[in-house]
Amino acid sequence: MLSFISKKLKKFIKSSQNKRFESIRSIEYHCSHRSDPPFVHIPFKGGYEPIMDFLNRNPNRNDIFQLNVSGKMIDFEWCDYNNVPMVCGYKLDKESVTESIHSYFIDFFGNSMQYYWRVDNIRKPSIHFVPKLENLSFCIDMSLDEDFKDMEKLETFFSSYPVFKGFKLKAALTTELFNPESKFYQAESIWVNQSHHTFPDVLHHFKGKQASIYCGQWETSQDLIELMTKWKSGEAFQNLEYLDFDLWDGEILEHQILNEIGAKYIDATKTPPTHSVPKVYDWIYCSDEPNTDPITSHTYVVRATDNRVASIMIQEKRISFGVWNKTEEEFLKLMD
Repeated sequence: MLSFISKKLKKFIKSSQNKRFESIRSIEYHCSHRSDPPFVHIPFKGGYEPIMDFLNRNPNRNDIFQLNVSGKMIDFEWCDYNNVPMVCGYKLDKESVTESIHSYFIDFFGNSMQYYWRVDNIRKPSIHFVPKLENLSFCIDMSLDEDFKDMEKLETFFSSYPVFKGFKLKAALTTELFNPESKFYQAESIWVNQSHHTFPDVLHHFKGKQASIYCGQWETSQDLIELMTKWKSGEAFQNLEYLDFDLWDGEILEHQILNEIGAKYIDATKTPPTHSVPKVYDWIYCSDEPNTDPITSHTYVVRATDNRVASIMIQEKRISFGVWNKTEEEFLKLMD
């Protein structure tokens, strides 16, 4: 809060807190619902530090003070509960206020910081306020009810955003399908809880980096086989670095899958290396695990176009697929 007062004081605070700033990975604007103004905080291992609340339901005119934020005078009130300033009158001028405060954060924390705008509990895909700001990535948590059919409205909702950093989706059974070119499939990271693996059809159309899928049922392992075959040939999924697929009802036929994709095997006497990469986005609030689940497996495949390796681990109803930034030769040397 003191950093708002003067440029000299802001400079002093930044210089005295350099080491602490180096440990900050992201700043998050968190909207509990689509219509709620954000609560801004710094996530860290096992907790978070609040910075500012854009929601002030009952402002007390006697306690309001003004600050110059990036050239704009903004009214605030102090929140004793969270020990943060609360923005007054945000909904009356949300675009300008958001832009000024975000510009201040970038000036204070730097433009190399990750800035997330997260919206939870979206149940209907209607258009709402989407800030167009520098270095801001969007993360959406949405649920689609059974027999959802308004796909045109859903795609309009998707198109109102830039490419998503993270997308969390719960989808029930429906006869409709996502557009194969949907912006949903372009999200860098997705977390999907679905009744059937074809809605959404992540295994065919995902273009991002990381996917975690919790699937109610399917009829065949063929879609997983096709995904890994296309990755192996270089035909598709070139950005993929991590896939985790959990099945509730049905079975993952390990031998069939490994035989059909032409898997290779590390000598059983050797200890295989463990694959794990930093999560693109973590939906677990105050998470203490910044990386994807480890994959330690004697089984792998090699991509034809660049000789890159992907580890494959199958455990009953779960299959994990992790792409290494190494050629097969480099990968095998890890065990020398």
